[in-house]
Amino acid sequence: MAHLEKLLDFIPLGILIADANGSIYYKNEKAAGILQEYGKTHSDIPLDLLKALGKSSMQKLALDGDNEIFVRQMVLDTKNDSEVYGIVFYDMEHARNYASNLDMGECESILDSTQDAIFIDDRNGNTQWINKACEQLYEIRKEAILGKNINDLEKEGIFSPSVAKLVFKNKEQATILHSNKSGKKILTTGTPIFDKKGQIDKVISTSRDITELIYLKNQLEDIQNKLGELREQQLESIGNFIVKSGKMKEVAYLAKRLAQIDSTVLITGESGVGKGEIAKFIHMSGDRKDMPFVNVNCGAIPEALLESELFGYEHGAFTGSKRQGKIGLFQLAQHGTIFLDEIGEMPLNLQVKLLHVIQDKEIKMVGGIKSISIDVRIIAATNRDLMAMVREKKFREDLFYRLNVVPIHILPLRERTEDIIPLTRYFLEKYNKKFGMEKRIDPNTMALLIKYPWPGNVRELENIIERLMIIAGGDTILPQNLPEYFADQVNSSTEIAISAMMSLKDATEELEKQILANAVKKYKTTREIAKALKVSQPTIVRKMGKYRMSDSIMNQDD
Repeated sequence: MAHLEKLLDFIPLGILIADANGSIYYKNEKAAGILQEYGKTHSDIPLDLLKALGKSSMQKLALDGDNEIFVRQMVLDTKNDSEVYGIVFYDMEHARNYASNLDMGECESILDSTQDAIFIDDRNGNTQWINKACEQLYEIRKEAILGKNINDLEKEGIFSPSVAKLVFKNKEQATILHSNKSGKKILTTGTPIFDKKGQIDKVISTSRDITELIYLKNQLEDIQNKLGELREQQLESIGNFIVKSGKMKEVAYLAKRLAQIDSTVLITGESGVGKGEIAKFIHMSGDRKDMPFVNVNCGAIPEALLESELFGYEHGAFTGSKRQGKIGLFQLAQHGTIFLDEIGEMPLNLQVKLLHVIQDKEIKMVGGIKSISIDVRIIAATNRDLMAMVREKKFREDLFYRLNVVPIHILPLRERTEDIIPLTRYFLEKYNKKFGMEKRIDPNTMALLIKYPWPGNVRELENIIERLMIIAGGDTILPQNLPEYFADQVNSSTEIAISAMMSLKDATEELEKQILANAVKKYKTTREIAKALKVSQPTIVRKMGKYRMSDSIMNQDD
């Protein structure tokens, strides 16, 4: 213990152990000298020191004399509900005397050895000193910058903005993120040094190059987003299309089920919604995936040729026919799948023959008398209302019910806007790879894509993305790159604003929040909102809770 006391007497700081009542358990020689010098005591403890006990920050004590004492203390123990403190204090006179003995050349050498850039401004905002790291980071020379004012340096673009200027303005520490001349990202903190009168005497700014840190952060965010996209693609996909909306998830689930069952399927929906993609998905997910998939557009083949194209013909069946005859598309699809797109365009006389094919599993070639057995799965699709055509005697009722064993209806894109973002991502990646580009979509452009009614559905969206990839000059596809007719189609009264600085994930959430807010203003209950937005009512309640919207509208559902 004697050795420890000698060591504590040697150091130039006062060390004191006392309780909150002023009772002293230990003091070294430095502490004893300070207490004797400032004789205003209560049980040997200065009154101002008693008041400072329990405060975690450094305290300045106003005692007798011109000198000042600064104190730091910590709780060492608790005895009988009373704290025991360890106290370290020193007077400014000793601190100044100690500092005057320092070699300033040694101090500058120490500061020059640090990797952080250090910049010191005097009370007038003029450059007083910078270290070597500052010269390198900001690409400046010390001789050329000493004495220059922060306003001039800011105008010259050396510091833009100047953190010291913010410190002088607000009289407090400030931190900013900015760039140097070479575009490196720099994090700078300015700290004020105050004189006795509370005025700023100096501002010390420290800067660090965080370009690599930001790059790694962005890389990590990209990887996390990619992993999220891959998870979505694995769970919610129809062929090449990634889906997010509840309705399209139902379609994906039904298509996966139908792939395992060899039934006739009828797919309905507007032109361009992706009926052909779903037909391919069903084929490729079933037992016939290694066999042919034959796509027939019934509306694109002239009526006079459609029968021979479907069923083939014998040699000499009609004028102009090939001598050796020709096999039909049904035979080419043997053991596979035939996709009859635009089935509503098939003439009535061929509808009868198609009905026999479905029922009897055999065909007759044009000009032939021999029946040919076939093993073909039939998937049909149309953008027309077949039931209305049945009532108008334009489509056979018996064929309709044969085709409509398991119907799949695909909503238009304007009624499933949740799918626009993942589809846009998919097409963007597709054409970036095709054209060797790395273009991105500006969040405000994405907002306009979501608001557009898409009369051409997914096919139109893909064509627009391909067009934008070609005509957009920079790396980002901006709103002004969109076709002029977009402005006429988009309703400005429901305009959605997105910051261009947002990540795609944040932009997506902001769009969802604003769409929901617009719906809350328009509809009275969550059930009405759910119906309008084509989602379930529990989904609306959950999302309103997520975005902390008022629950007053929910109470109206009770």
